[in-house]
Amino acid sequence: MNTTTLRSFAAATALLGWASSAAIAQDIPAGYPADYAAVIEAAKKEGTVSIYTSTDAAQSQKLQDGFTAKYGIKIAYNDLGTNGAYNQVISEAAASQVTADVVWSSAMDLQMTLVKEGYAAEYASPEAANIPAWANYQNILYGTTVEPIGVIYNTKALTEDKLPKTYADLITFLKDNKAELQGKVATFDPEKSGSGFLHHSNDARNRSDFWDLAKAMGDDGAKIYSSSGGMKETVVSGENVIAINIIGSYALDWVKESPNLGVHFSSDYTPAFSRLALATKDAPHPNAAKLFIDFMLSKEGQSLLAEGGLPSVREDVTAGLNIKTLNERVGGGLKPIAVDDGVLEYMDQMKRVQFMNDWKAALGR
Repeated sequence: MNTTTLRSFAAATALLGWASSAAIAQDIPAGYPADYAAVIEAAKKEGTVSIYTSTDAAQSQKLQDGFTAKYGIKIAYNDLGTNGAYNQVISEAAASQVTADVVWSSAMDLQMTLVKEGYAAEYASPEAANIPAWANYQNILYGTTVEPIGVIYNTKALTEDKLPKTYADLITFLKDNKAELQGKVATFDPEKSGSGFLHHSNDARNRSDFWDLAKAMGDDGAKIYSSSGGMKETVVSGENVIAINIIGSYALDWVKESPNLGVHFSSDYTPAFSRLALATKDAPHPNAAKLFIDFMLSKEGQSLLAEGGLPSVREDVTAGLNIKTLNERVGGGLKPIAVDDGVLEYMDQMKRVQFMNDWKAALGR
């Protein structure tokens, strides 16, 4: 290769390098630090991000597609359920074979446990300032959605005007309609569902009358299920008339397609959980993990989640529901579960055992 050719090759290589850097620079969202280009470049070289999650792929597909289209990074999406994702992370870490880059789960208590036990990496996202303070735990654990916990009912058996307006009214409703509701009430099984345990234990932490509700469900012969989907099918079919403490974000979508299915929330108290995201310690693709978390929290990513039926924690998202419009939809009583140490109260072994014993006693099991 002669001198002229070498110079031309060097110039071409430099031009390609400049073009690549310029392209990456264009990917940097407004307000991000200039050195974020290094994170994007390193993430693209890693080429893949592995997600352990409890979120149905259908609800996050727009988010996944948007991320891959933007950065060209493949997503290894593993829907393991709440308990499955938690257990897999621990077992892989014990074997020094970490596979997950990001853990994204609706079991807030299990996610916080992973943080406390040292399985998560600290990462100060540039998007942290754009989400509520309650949705950020020490720049390690981030709330990505705000999803109401409510009731679904069979519209052929119950009409909206007959449904209780408040949490206390729900207890009275179950007591006063015992004959009609006997064996036709559904709720989560806290032993088999991480989400179910979170929903029930959060009520126990915040409502002095939670055990009155549990007793009323037990007196009505309530049946327990491990998933919202399982409850939905029984309410649609009429096997059950009402399902309590269900994932409301799912229900808001279900009612669009099921004419005999209704969704209802208590105007004074509608707790809301969040799907929490963390980057794992010793993640095999650490830069891709950072990039994915930032994208999830960005206005673009939050809009894609909201379009998929998962309400946004940001107020500036106009696609689907955001935290402000969701509060209006449920009647003004939205109570997001804060991402803090409080979610661990019933993770204490003695308290957890006591909760389960009290739950079984209330339901007459």
